[in-house]
Amino acid sequence: MTDISIILPARNEAKSLAVLLPRIKTLFPETEIVVVDDGSEDSTPSLCNVPGFTYIRRPNSLGNGAAIKAGARAAQGEIFIFMDADGQHQAEDIAGLLNGLEEGYDMVVGSRGKNSNSSILRYLGNKFYNILASWVTGHRIIDLTSGFRAVRAAKFLDFLSILPNGFSAPTTITMAFFRAGYSVKYLPIDAKKDAGKSHINIFKDGIRFFLIIFRIAVLYSPLKIFFPASLAIFATGLGYYLYTYLSDGRFTNMGIVLFITAVIVFLIGLISEQITFLIYLDKKK
Repeated sequence: MTDISIILPARNEAKSLAVLLPRIKTLFPETEIVVVDDGSEDSTPSLCNVPGFTYIRRPNSLGNGAAIKAGARAAQGEIFIFMDADGQHQAEDIAGLLNGLEEGYDMVVGSRGKNSNSSILRYLGNKFYNILASWVTGHRIIDLTSGFRAVRAAKFLDFLSILPNGFSAPTTITMAFFRAGYSVKYLPIDAKKDAGKSHINIFKDGIRFFLIIFRIAVLYSPLKIFFPASLAIFATGLGYYLYTYLSDGRFTNMGIVLFITAVIVFLIGLISEQITFLIYLDKKK
């Protein structure tokens, strides 16, 4: 079995791949390189469908996450290296990720600095996601959405079924690793601004990232979502009760509904917490 598999999801990135692939081959000549062509319409097939590469062709674009999952299923290595094919990630930084795994970490993520983002809007968006995800997990998350990471294959494959098909796959796997108690390290890198045309819609995919954080938050620690919501509803009910009592001297049906809703929301969170515990207990087995 090959020790390391480098997996590159690609869609119309022939120009950057023509530079990146030879560089990877030079630095890691014995490493398996898996290129997942997610419906490219350029010269990616002729460039990558050659001896020396594991080439997976998808005639229709199913999304970055779907390409990541296809590459992980095909790869033979005990360690997976995921990197974008648009030229922003440097082959020279792979060694640093591998060193992090040798230190005992289960996943090492290449964290981008402010100068690595193509726009201030994207930088601020990533900053917001990092803060929100850090609150959910209770761990400091420096770069939630980075697609450049090294991970132990066996542990990554455990979560393959929960990865979405879109650009939020890195978000999902990061939060899932923290929930499972695996160690994650962040390694600062100087990523180039996207060499190719970005396939991320800042608004549409921004909303998707936001929703995926809450979806994984429910999977990660449901009470962190349901308890504050329950508390807010209860406080609203209490405030409404005090208002109606002081103004009309009575307790209205709406106050009762709010109190009951607060209890129901809390109980849903409590049950979800137990279900989450059982899911991760089963994975440990």
